[in-house]
Amino acid sequence: MAKTKMKSHRGASKRFKLTGSGKVKRNKAYKSHILTKKSAKRKRGLRKATLLTSADHKRIKSVINM
Repeated sequence: MAKTKMKSHRGASKRFKLTGSGKVKRNKAYKSHILTKKSAKRKRGLRKATLLTSADHKRIKSVINM
């Protein structure tokens, strides 16, 4: 009998994307509300996506199943 496949975590797969080289890309937090007190420079920096740290890399990669 064949082993059943793991389902990918739908919440995680919407939040994380794999790059071409296999690294995991994520968006930055703190950009959803209470933006008036944050400086324009800070909000501009939060727009850009960044790479996931190596500590979380293995755990997230196994959950998104790509």
